[in-house]
Amino acid sequence: MTGYRYGRYVDGPDPLEPPADLRSPVDELGREVMEGASPESALRELLRRGVDGTTGLDDLTARVWRKRAAIQRRHRLDGTLQEVRRLLDEAVAAERRELFPDPDDDARFREAVLDALPPGTAAAVTELASYDWRSAQARESYEKIRGLLGRELLDQRFQGLKQAMETVTTEDVDRIRRMLDDLNGLLADHAAGRDTTERFAGFMRRHGDFFPENPRNTDELVDALAARSAAARRTMNSMTEEQRRELAELGSQAFGDPETARQLSTLDGLLQGLRPGEDWTGSARFRGDRPLGLGEGAQAMADLAELDALAEQLAQSYPGARLEDLDLGALVRQLGPAAGVDARRLAELERLLRNQNLLERAPDGTLQLTPKALRRLGETALRGVLDSVRARGNRDSARAGAAGEPTGATRPWAFGDTEPWNVPRTLTNAVLRTGGLGLDVVDVEVDETEQRARAAVALCVDTSWSMVQDGRWVPMKRTALALHHLISTRFRGDALDLVTFGRHARTVDIGELTALEGVWEQGTNLHHALLLAGRHLRRHPDARPVVLVVTDGEPTAHLEADGTADFSYPSTPRTLARTVAEVDALSRLGTALTVFKLGDDPRLAAFVDMIARRAGGKVVSPDEDGLGAAVVSDYLSSRRSRR
Repeated sequence: MTGYRYGRYVDGPDPLEPPADLRSPVDELGREVMEGASPESALRELLRRGVDGTTGLDDLTARVWRKRAAIQRRHRLDGTLQEVRRLLDEAVAAERRELFPDPDDDARFREAVLDALPPGTAAAVTELASYDWRSAQARESYEKIRGLLGRELLDQRFQGLKQAMETVTTEDVDRIRRMLDDLNGLLADHAAGRDTTERFAGFMRRHGDFFPENPRNTDELVDALAARSAAARRTMNSMTEEQRRELAELGSQAFGDPETARQLSTLDGLLQGLRPGEDWTGSARFRGDRPLGLGEGAQAMADLAELDALAEQLAQSYPGARLEDLDLGALVRQLGPAAGVDARRLAELERLLRNQNLLERAPDGTLQLTPKALRRLGETALRGVLDSVRARGNRDSARAGAAGEPTGATRPWAFGDTEPWNVPRTLTNAVLRTGGLGLDVVDVEVDETEQRARAAVALCVDTSWSMVQDGRWVPMKRTALALHHLISTRFRGDALDLVTFGRHARTVDIGELTALEGVWEQGTNLHHALLLAGRHLRRHPDARPVVLVVTDGEPTAHLEADGTADFSYPSTPRTLARTVAEVDALSRLGTALTVFKLGDDPRLAAFVDMIARRAGGKVVSPDEDGLGAAVVSDYLSSRRSRR
């Protein structure tokens, strides 16, 4: 009988996981872009903050820096020296106890030797190298010093060897020396440019258990060893001059033979020559009270280097940065599995936003929102506007036009709809839902109809600095998005032109308007905006002309014949006259003109009231939150009735 085991899917993204919901991230991106951020910086900001319960890059970076600070704050690097001193004191004390009851001259001589030991740890250990211990306990403690030094020196270069060699025999020492001799020969050949493929394979067969990283070739072996060796060098650089001198002298006592220290020094030189790009000169300040041995110190330095690299990767500040560059293995080692999960989610979000046609590269290489993303933002903006309209007690008009000719499409019935039922679709829905003909209101679909009258619409939005300064920038953009989405999806026959006006006016597409940054510029050139609006209306003589103006200031600039903008504050009679003349020109086209006045400027109020009376238009004074609902409602009413 075949058995089955079930567990968490760990080999990449779960293939059965539902697709990521990108609506919230896209809305956040759009909000940042409308506030003036570039899509590139908006994406970075989104990833820094995180979304939908996923920790962002800022939190991960803060955890990296906290761990880095904790390593330096908790530890110091004199653990090996302290342990050697302890074992030395233990050996000397045991020897004195052994000598004390013996009355012969040899015992007194030995005591004198012990009394005359130099105060330095390394010098004392060296002095006792040839001492003939009487106490077995003292001899054992002294031999522990030699074994400890050998294991620490090896653990500096070969991670994990200290734990694997708690007890070292003469055979073990001989094997270590053979390994080091073979390793140095292999690296010397590699440095000379010789083919080391066969030599590497033989080396790993003989000594592979020293290398849990399981390198596949000489280069991978060098990479692993060089990073560790450089960390060992930085550990020594971080010690005091006296500590470095003591350890250098103690190295000759490793395993009771200076040959090990010599081979390790040769290894360090070869590795530095092969990987000069490693940090061989760095250091760090350790100020804690927990002592670290040489191997632990090298690991601490390696951790600091890995944390520094993670901080740089998480900052995403280098050219072409992608979260896919993040070393997830290092992140999990340093911060745990949960951090790896969050980073994978963020990387997947970034990949989806880029790959699902939501962000694209502009000709100048910068990121920009795609039409798909703009449609999503427009849908969200329009939904918010319609919710606002309903809150005011107005019926939501979701149909494509007033009752008229069918478009061929259907949609679910909503309260208040007057279109005829589409019987085939309604019955099909009932059969699919119940298996019979149990009809319910949820099954009903109606024919979508279209009003054949077209409208040519010019939305003129003020982009002077006061719009940014007074918090009207984003509501203005959200309004334009909502109107653009409404026309492009439900009134496709209408022609919409978006006109921005500050010192000058210009026609923009919805992507440009959404990404438009507020700049310090004086001037409200409504005259130029109305000129462009009139040009748009004349291109569509068969359409109902509609002009919607959103502004928070009276006209303070007009366009001269040579194309220059004449600015003056307060407004001059010439500027007002040129603007009014353009209003009259629009009025002769039968234009439905509405001005949406933002703020309480009395000069603006007097001016817009005057042009509304002159053109047979109207003035609406919404607050920032109600601007979108006011513009959309007025557009719908304007296209239904000629003024």
